[in-house]
Amino acid sequence: MNGMAMDPGEPGGEPDHDIVLDARVQESIGRSLKAHYDDLVNAPVPDKFLLLLAQLEAQEKRASAGDASDERR
Repeated sequence: MNGMAMDPGEPGGEPDHDIVLDARVQESIGRSLKAHYDDLVNAPVPDKFLLLLAQLEAQEKRASAGDASDERR
C-alpha cells in the first residue's frame, strides 16, 4: 500500500490523488495489526507441523550421516 488512489477508469493508471488518513485512524489500524501479529506469533504450533518438522530433521540427519560415511571411504 503506497497511500495513493488509482483512477478506477484506467487499470494501472497514474495515481489520482493522495489519501490521507486521520492520525487516530492510523493509530487504531496500527494497534489492531500489532494485536493480530502478536496473536499469530504467540499461537501454539499445531502438532501436525511439529511432527512434520521432526520427520524432516530426522531425514536431514540421516542424509548428513550418509554424506559423512561417504567421505570416510
